[in-house]
Amino acid sequence: MDAPPNLGILMEQLLKRARECAQALKKQDEIKIVSHVDADGLAAASIICRALNKMEISNEIKIVKKLDLPVMQSVSGANAVMFTDLGSGSLDLMDDLGPVCIVADHHQPAGSSEMAFHLNPHLFGFNGATDLSGSGATYLIARALGDNVELSDLAVVGAVGDLQHVREGRLRGVNRLILDEAEKNAIVRAEKDLQAFGRQTRPVHKLLEYTSSPFIPGITGNSAQILELLASLNIELKEEGEWKKWVDLSSAERRSIISALIQRCLTAGMPPVRVQNLVGEVYTLLKEEPGTVLRDASEYATLLNATARYSFEKIGVDVCLGDRGGSYRKANELLLMHRENLVRGLNYVKQTGVTTLSNLQYFHAGDYILETIVGIVAGMCKNLEGVDRHLPIVGLANSDEGVKVSARGTQSLVERHLNLARAMSEAAHSVGGVGGGHDIAAGATIPEGTEAEFLKNLNRLVAQQVS
Repeated sequence: MDAPPNLGILMEQLLKRARECAQALKKQDEIKIVSHVDADGLAAASIICRALNKMEISNEIKIVKKLDLPVMQSVSGANAVMFTDLGSGSLDLMDDLGPVCIVADHHQPAGSSEMAFHLNPHLFGFNGATDLSGSGATYLIARALGDNVELSDLAVVGAVGDLQHVREGRLRGVNRLILDEAEKNAIVRAEKDLQAFGRQTRPVHKLLEYTSSPFIPGITGNSAQILELLASLNIELKEEGEWKKWVDLSSAERRSIISALIQRCLTAGMPPVRVQNLVGEVYTLLKEEPGTVLRDASEYATLLNATARYSFEKIGVDVCLGDRGGSYRKANELLLMHRENLVRGLNYVKQTGVTTLSNLQYFHAGDYILETIVGIVAGMCKNLEGVDRHLPIVGLANSDEGVKVSARGTQSLVERHLNLARAMSEAAHSVGGVGGGHDIAAGATIPEGTEAEFLKNLNRLVAQQVS
């Protein structure tokens, strides 16, 4: 992969580090891969697994929620360990590990960054929340191993799963280079379209009904209004007895619907900056079958999350490795359950409301929302009535290891110097927990009973950052 001149020396240094990591991998006979339990992590582990398989280098994947001493001890006997989509916040745990360690991560580094085989965009002047995902960093290493351009679609899926396209409505930075390579090789197609989940799989009227980012006045959740709108635009909803999906519509039909939705939002007084979020870049995976979940990067990422969040991460990895049989069918079943749980969680927050402090708002779901999806629910809450879009939102849920905390900010707060990774890490540490992540989204695990003190400290730290 060549670096365009506008990315300059920093990009060259990033690619040089990727080549160094690749050289370290080539010297190994067996490698253990440890990756994070989300769409980006599953895509990352699968990328390097497929690249190593092509070279006939033995490898084994282990998917974990976080890096801790037990995880490190479980891989201590290996000759080489590669950490993907995690590791940068746990470099101190690798000092005495023994094996060769390679880290391909994008979360903000903590501790020493002098590790020889540490690939992270933050070390090279890029933002790990927007410029390069964990799967993207892993793809750079896979690309340095050989001609693995066919894996670029998984890097795009991982970046979209990590919401790296949301801030600007399109992938940017190093992600853009990977996307460009995927488009050049007819692997992915990027185009501007309605930013709604289910373009490949949902009937048009259902896609509009469930659109929530942004919330469309009179449309979101209102099936009668949707049918009336589509009828007024002369949109035929069925073809040969089958419901039409968004991708089945002509370009002219899509444009007329989008125009009507924009007009409706503006008439309802929605700020233009939020109306702009209706349209953005979407990514079609051209090697996948049309009309399936895997054809759209956003839906593919959600499918992977559906396997990872319910301890069926191996199913997700198998899909990434090419299984379109039993694992794919099981993944679709998990996806249906995942969607139901997200709706259930969102309804819980809608009914119980959020508690607002001076610089943040939060909800504590206890056992009602799974700790593996509380962060997703928190991110979905921004359009609920009573939720202040100008404050970070924090979701808490019980877990076997204490209390899981997930925080989500906004781009405008980041521009005012919000850094949730640092704030969450410091607040968690103050009560005996651990935390980290990105400036706009971060997580933590804290001891049960320390929630009040944690939130007090987090509220103070956020105030200091954005004042």
